[in-house]
Amino acid sequence: MINEVRSLDERLVLLEAHEGIATVTLNSPANFNALSSAMIAALQSTFDELADRADVRVVILAAQGRAFCAGHDLREMRSHDAKAWHEALFTRCSTLMRTIDALPQPVIARVQGIATAAGCQLVATCDLAVASEDATFATSGINLGLFCSTPAVALTRVIGQKPAAEMLFTGEFLDARRAASLGLVNREVPAQSLVQETQHLAARIAAQSGQALRSGKALLRKLRRSAALEGDYKASVTIMAADMQTRDAKAGIDAFLMKKARPHWEHC
Repeated sequence: MINEVRSLDERLVLLEAHEGIATVTLNSPANFNALSSAMIAALQSTFDELADRADVRVVILAAQGRAFCAGHDLREMRSHDAKAWHEALFTRCSTLMRTIDALPQPVIARVQGIATAAGCQLVATCDLAVASEDATFATSGINLGLFCSTPAVALTRVIGQKPAAEMLFTGEFLDARRAASLGLVNREVPAQSLVQETQHLAARIAAQSGQALRSGKALLRKLRRSAALEGDYKASVTIMAADMQTRDAKAGIDAFLMKKARPHWEHC
């Protein structure tokens, strides 16, 4: 096995590989590890590299700080008005999610704090997830006047249509116990045990045949109807980019960023 510790991007992504386990760490805690354009690009290049590494048998997706991932960078999104820019952003994010889904190695999300919107999508996209007892999950775009269309693709596949619809239409948070009961995560563990429990699960997987892990991951991908994934993401990108052009979404995001009360929505 090759052991290494290095930074792919000093600000955004850290990669550690040791005894068959690669840990990819989101490293932007100041903005709750938001999926900015730069973060998406850094994660994409990381997972592209890992796909070709025979020495890595399992991947842990982790995050620095109090939060796992707060979803897209709302300030960045509001700094651009063009629909084409938003379509490109959501397309790159969808490509990242499909890359994780198609990765030859199983991927485990190690979740603490909030995992919202595209952050919740990241958790749903991973093959397994271990959550701290303080972790919370939401597809909260609806609270900003923006339906979480792209997160819906992964979420409906993992927890089913009706629980996903409740999350998507209400924007309410689930605690780790409820997330485990729905199958969004495999287990809820004490906060102080999160790293150890995730590492133990990864080590058990890494001890298995690399060939069997890869063939098994490929089969599970087929069982998840991944053939339709590209088309589903393409449709959701179009819807989400269109939502970003509405006055409701712009007003809702601005109110959130300025810590103001949610505006009254237009009725149509």
